[in-house]
Amino acid sequence: MHKIIRKIGMAALCSFASLSAAAQAKFVVDNPLNHVGEVMFQTPKMVTFTFTNKGNKPLEIIDVKPSCGCTTAEWTRGKIAPGQKGQITAEYDAKMLGTFLKELAVYCTASKDPIYLQMEGRVVTHKLDYSGDFPIDLGNVRLNTNYLEFDDVNRGDHPVAELQIFNQERTPFRPVLMHLPNYLSVQCVPEVIAGGRTGKVRVTLDSEKLGLLGLNQTRVYLSRFMGDKVGEQNEILVSSVLLPDFSNLTAAKLAIAPKMALSTDKLNFVMAGKSKQTLGVTITNNGREPLTIRSVQVFNQAVSVSMSDRTVQPGKSTEMKVTINAKYLKKAKNRPRVLLITNDPSRAKQVINVNVKE
Repeated sequence: MHKIIRKIGMAALCSFASLSAAAQAKFVVDNPLNHVGEVMFQTPKMVTFTFTNKGNKPLEIIDVKPSCGCTTAEWTRGKIAPGQKGQITAEYDAKMLGTFLKELAVYCTASKDPIYLQMEGRVVTHKLDYSGDFPIDLGNVRLNTNYLEFDDVNRGDHPVAELQIFNQERTPFRPVLMHLPNYLSVQCVPEVIAGGRTGKVRVTLDSEKLGLLGLNQTRVYLSRFMGDKVGEQNEILVSSVLLPDFSNLTAAKLAIAPKMALSTDKLNFVMAGKSKQTLGVTITNNGREPLTIRSVQVFNQAVSVSMSDRTVQPGKSTEMKVTINAKYLKKAKNRPRVLLITNDPSRAKQVINVNVKE
């Protein structure tokens, strides 16, 4: 009897120990190495590290110790619940010229050992302004754009778009694009960009591998350093528009083909503090066969579209309603537009431009 009780007691103890071991906070930082590029002499530079508690027990930052007195740190105080985010902010005084690498030792309840974060850059007396040619600042590098577009692509085409990069650091930079779909390929010229120099990433589209007519969109990510993660900052949006093929239509078929007419191809929204606004476009079929709207797509998440009927009989019309949601306007990388793909050979692709005044 005593043996049975001991066995039950030991089993319960082991079970409790297992549950205790499973319950633990987990410190996961979005970007452990922050490149800040060039910093003006004696102009303090502040960076923020965002982290998430991905464990199942509350997380608490006990202390953050910078590697030297030239850097100070502040952090989210108190307990951070599972799934919640916190921040650690570091400020470097920039009182010494040249390249710097500053380290923060983070002591928290998720680990017995400190977790290290880093910020690096270069202190200069004269900072060149590259914001005109390279407006997208990723810290160690700058880009001329974070949006690539392949417009009016026919099946069989292999168009090329270029992403221009300026390396703000003194150390060499090797461009790598992450999460490439199978229809995109990349060539870097040069393969390694020297410090203070520019380079190009040539992105080639293989239209044979595109699955859908009309708009195809994907997001790729420029790796800024070894072990970089994907995120909104290093995201590059790639769009392509694949057109339908009407090359096999005879003259007789073309003569009776549907013909689309629009009441307007440009919508002007004045939000004036409104969260949403809707305008309409009338689509008329002036041809002799039914007009089919094969695809209705938007380039921007701030735009939404509804349509009563995508098949318009000869001599008839349908109404398309376009709505702007103001809260998404500033988040989008590309300008608001609506794309129609139709069976009208003369207007297989129709773009309705959307102008928004807030």
